[in-house]
Amino acid sequence: MEASYLTRHPLLKDALNLGLFVVLVIIGTILINTFIFRSYNVVGPSMESTLFTGDRLLVNRMPVTWAHIKGKSYLPERGQVIVFENPQVSTGGNVENKYIVKRVIGLPGERVVLKDGKFTVYNTEHPDGFNPDELTKDVTAPETTGEADVIVPEKEIFVSGDHREGTFSYDSRNGLGTIPLYDVIGPASLRIFPLTKVRGF
Repeated sequence: MEASYLTRHPLLKDALNLGLFVVLVIIGTILINTFIFRSYNVVGPSMESTLFTGDRLLVNRMPVTWAHIKGKSYLPERGQVIVFENPQVSTGGNVENKYIVKRVIGLPGERVVLKDGKFTVYNTEHPDGFNPDELTKDVTAPETTGEADVIVPEKEIFVSGDHREGTFSYDSRNGLGTIPLYDVIGPASLRIFPLTKVRGF
């Protein structure tokens, strides 16, 4: 019985196996980045003192993927730290950062008021309003600059950085506007770098 062509050419067989392995690794990486996890570097002071420039975040794509499978938009929870695509990218604006990390303050349909240095959110459950920062362990009475009075549109959210003094954070308070849900990449799941500051969210 004659040996197969690949058996007679082991170097070719090894090359094909290596090529197949590389292709599978590339496909696996694309699938993981698209549907499961994605990582991002933090740039700028807007999320201090929760996150700092150079921090590496692992963002959980699974809730977004699952929502899309069910034919729905993914809605993050209030207080979550999320990564989203800068909506000004899709409008052709000249933007420095394509991806942005902020904290969720207001949800669709809510009224968000910023006055006297603090946020107040009004909704059907809290017609008299409440301070969203009191529900978030990471934010400890930040100095919040500016004024706002916004009704969050349907399928959009109001976001803010944690470093809210002056112009350290470009967010829904001061020019970025509310964020469409389809721009949300996912919630921050884990800070994986620096290794001395690994933590979950």
